[in-house]
Amino acid sequence: MADLNSYIEQLQDFDINEVDWDRIGVWPVPVKIILCIILVIVMFVACHFLIIKDKNIQLESEQNKETTLRRSFETKAFEAANLERYRKQMEEMSVILEALISRLPSSIEVPGLLEDIDDKAVESRLAINGIIPQSEVPTEFYIELPIKINVTGGYHEFGAFVSGIAGMPRIVTLHDFTISGSKGSNSDLLTMDIIAKTYRYKTQEN
Repeated sequence: MADLNSYIEQLQDFDINEVDWDRIGVWPVPVKIILCIILVIVMFVACHFLIIKDKNIQLESEQNKETTLRRSFETKAFEAANLERYRKQMEEMSVILEALISRLPSSIEVPGLLEDIDDKAVESRLAINGIIPQSEVPTEFYIELPIKINVTGGYHEFGAFVSGIAGMPRIVTLHDFTISGSKGSNSDLLTMDIIAKTYRYKTQEN
């Protein structure tokens, strides 16, 4: 108890305005203790901001990485579990693609395709004025070949011709048709201009 009272008296007699920083060793013990406590607090705060705060930032970054990796793992685990189904889907898509490609004529089959279009016109009882291939139009995945067709006949014959083209095994689409009166003596006849487009697969060689 006497030591406590002595410490209190020393603190009361200590004048902060007369502190001699060069003679810290002769300061009263209570002042030294308080100064040590202050230094410990300052060091703790400095450590927190200089070390612990950086570690917290690193920890948060690692936690975010863990979350990302966990999601990636879950996604890959799901894909692995459904791998066999994906393989079957790829096989089915490959078969469908090959079937579609097989319906696209190659360059050497175009004359045969022109003959088929000619036959469809004859079957529909149309007079053929011209079936003329135009310049090829390359696109990213396929090459388009327009064919300009000019035939003469009636509406019903035109309908049968279009239906016949649509039913062909090769892919042929019809575009930009115009129908006008025939210049001949028979006013019942009409003339149709239409563009038929066929396609072939664009290989690496094209």
